Amino acid sequence: MDAADSAALAAGTASLAAPLTDEQEEIRRTLRDLLAERAGPYENRAATATPQGYDPELWARMSGTLGLAGLALPEEYGGVGCGPAELALACEETGRALAPSPLLATSVLAAPLLTALGTPAQRAELLPRLADGGLTCALAVPGNALALALGLTGDNTADDWSGGGRAGGVQARAADGGWRLYGEAAQVVDGHSAGLLLVAAHTGGFARSRTLLFLVRAEEEATPGLVRTRQPTLDLTRTQATVQFRDAEAELLGEEPADVLGALATTGRAAAVMIAAEAVGAAREALDRTVAHVGSREQFGRPVGSFQAVKHRLADLYVQVEAARSLTYCAAREPGPGPESGPLALAHALEALRATAGESIQLHGGIGFTWEHEAHLYFKRAASDELLFGPVRRLRARAAERTGLFGEVAA
Repeated sequence: MDAADSAALAAGTASLAAPLTDEQEEIRRTLRDLLAERAGPYENRAATATPQGYDPELWARMSGTLGLAGLALPEEYGGVGCGPAELALACEETGRALAPSPLLATSVLAAPLLTALGTPAQRAELLPRLADGGLTCALAVPGNALALALGLTGDNTADDWSGGGRAGGVQARAADGGWRLYGEAAQVVDGHSAGLLLVAAHTGGFARSRTLLFLVRAEEEATPGLVRTRQPTLDLTRTQATVQFRDAEAELLGEEPADVLGALATTGRAAAVMIAAEAVGAAREALDRTVAHVGSREQFGRPVGSFQAVKHRLADLYVQVEAARSLTYCAAREPGPGPESGPLALAHALEALRATAGESIQLHGGIGFTWEHEAHLYFKRAASDELLFGPVRRLRARAAERTGLFGEVAA
């Protein structure tokens, strides 16, 4: 690919993407500059080796200086009061850098549930601490059911994914005016380091069987009845943990009756947009790096990118990535909570990232598959996200079911 082709490919972004406002452009510029300074491949590797799994100083600057932790929170709780489009833009930049941070677990998964279900006292106490980055959160779901609990791959009211009164899952029982939890949750994103856990647990027995959300305060170094174990992961920048509750003290989030499953599904559809934005950012960065590589590497006395077959492969990837980006931001601008097109945007974005990362490894040659090179990191992010929030075929099937493509619209 020669210089003219590379310039044309880069210039095409503006024509396919919706124009940014001045505020959005400032968010992108400042965050990209910060991540370029503090979240390169070597910095990220060092950050994942820390006990937190991320760089606390970088998170402090992201949340305090830039306000990313409270970007979409109401101003009355210390947030910035921006909309989903601005948060998606921030997620796209963190995805581009593969920067490990609590942004997904805290601001995308936990904060909307606290806002939707929390009592006035709980919101007043916790949301300002989330907004300034002083408190991080994690959503703990029994087993490997995160995608189902969020309603991304199926109807979360149709299965007893939280335990159903049987062995396994997480069970809650009322005791001494409070609640106690026992059981285990796996694949909890940032679960080993979060100061507050939002735990989905089953309670009520057969007659009043239901799933509720509970708060477990985990800021103390040793919380009685709580055992958290950081797990090895395919994607080191997306830390996960197994969390065990051994008669752990908990506080009910909100008040009964509450539509917990509905709130989880609404949060899931909105979170799908943000995860899609991360995937789009990672895919675009992988594509840009590949274009730069084939433009500089020579074979048979000419740049690899000048071969017609390579040009066609890169052009196809560019179209796929930009289509996923357009769908993601259309979903982010969709009015109302929980955009219906969120899971579909996520399916397209994960597919685009997987395809781009795979081609990037191929076009980088043997070095692209080694630990010393960053090309393989994008492929690992694609595979890890699909394991957590997919697979793609189920995301598409659920989106088709909800929109009534194959019949009656689902709940």
